Order: sequence, then structure tokens, then C-alpha cells
Amino acid sequence: MTEAADSARQAGAAAFVQVWAEALSQVLGQITSTEIPCLPLSDAPPQLPPAADADLWIACTCSGAVRGEMSLRLNPAVVLGFAQVFMSEPAAPEVELTSDHREAVLELFRQVAGLAAMSVKPRWGEIKLQMETSPGPPSWPASSTSWLQAGKEETADALVEVHLSAALVAALRQENRTETVSSPAQAPAEATRPPLSSALAEEQNKLALLMDVELAMTLRFGARRMLLREILDLCPGSVVELDRQVKEPVELLLDGRLVARGEVVVVEGNYGLRVTEVLAAGSN
Repeated sequence: MTEAADSARQAGAAAFVQVWAEALSQVLGQITSTEIPCLPLSDAPPQLPPAADADLWIACTCSGAVRGEMSLRLNPAVVLGFAQVFMSEPAAPEVELTSDHREAVLELFRQVAGLAAMSVKPRWGEIKLQMETSPGPPSWPASSTSWLQAGKEETADALVEVHLSAALVAALRQENRTETVSSPAQAPAEATRPPLSSALAEEQNKLALLMDVELAMTLRFGARRMLLREILDLCPGSVVELDRQVKEPVELLLDGRLVARGEVVVVEGNYGLRVTEVLAAGSN
């Protein structure tokens, strides 16, 4: 990756996290009727507690104009503090953390996500953010990690660890589509571009006719050759072992032809495929 590409990658991720910091500050301010600043941090603050089994993990699935995953980690003290604010309870750090507190924090961040989705629309387009609690850290490696620090800067100890997946970071590099339209300064250069040949224009018109044709895609987890008598012996409860291990990528087929490989994900209760490799023409 070039230095310019890496800089654009980090800039998109930082801008996305900044939106979340502002949204969290606004939601907390609305609840408490006081100003509660929230700052995004690119380096781990010294007071950050280490990860523990009791931490609350919240998974955020992004769909729409921007697709990818985000994960939030909150230690129990932060969960209790946010929950007491959200539930209008007095601050009492000695109170035992309950499932109601965790549900309250999930609802708090759902409100933050709703505000963040509206805030990112001018830059990245319309996106949907699905927030759910997770039993632990995400299965995917974090491509970008930062922290949200809520409270007065000199005494803030409410820290939220934010992880962005590689797919999300890559998607955030793309600016709003309206910004790619030629500006007036680019108009003269466009005007001097030579016209396409009639043959090339005709080919493009033919291709455009096919762009809205729907094609059936197949996700292949694996295969196995079986004797006819083995197939006839199948019954409810039978297990057919495939030729592919769990950690191996699954295959995406178009009309029986292998076009890509990737890993299975769940998006809003449906199976999906995060593409990790697109095959070149003639490679299969």
C-alpha cells in the first residue's frame, strides 16, 4: 500500500470515528441536559483497563452505501456509568452490574448509531447500522483501533474501544458519489477529451442493455462424490462430510463458474459472503 493510499485509509476511518464521538456526546448531552464532551483518541490512553471476560462487546454491522463491521468494547465500570446515566439513576459505582444495565447501554448506543447514520449521509451516503451485543471480541482482525473518551478531558475515564474491520475501512475511503462529479475546474479538460469511436460507443450501448439483468449466484461450501447407494441411504439426521475444512474460504459461483472466494458472515439474520478474493478471467 502506498503512503498516499494508507493516508486516505486512515483519514476515512478517523472521520468515521469522529462522527461517533460527536453522536455519543450529543446523545449523552440530551439525556443529562449538560454538555458532555467526547474525544476520539488514536492512541490507547494510559488509564485504559486491560480486556477482561466481564467486558461488554457490541457488534455493529454497516450496510447500504458503506458495508463492513465495527466492534465496541466497554469495561464493566464504564457500562455501569453509562447505564446509570441512561436510566437516570444516581451515580453509584458500588452497585452490582446487571443484565438491565447492559441492555440499557446497548439501547444507548443504538441511539448513538441512529444519529451517526444521519451524520455520515452527506459524505458517504445512506447507511444502516445494526447494533447487537456480542459474546466476545470479533472473529475478524481489526484494521483500525481507536478510543472514545467521554467526560471532561482532565478527568475522563469513560473509555470505549472501537475496532473497525478491513472491509469497513476500505469502504470509508470512498467519498460521497456526488463529489466525484466533474467540478467546473475539470470541465475544460473533459471538453477536450476526444469522442469515443462509433464502434466503441456501440459496444458500450450493448453492454448497458445487460447491466440490469439478474443472475443467480451460488455459494458453495464444499463438495463430495458419493455412490448412488450412499445417496439412497440418506435420511433425516444423516451427515454428509464435505471436502473443505471450516477455516477454508467458501466459493461464489456464477452460472456454475467460480468467480470469487470469501468468508461467511451474518447480515441482519441472513447469510452473506465477505469477498476476500476475486478471480481473474481464465483463472479457473
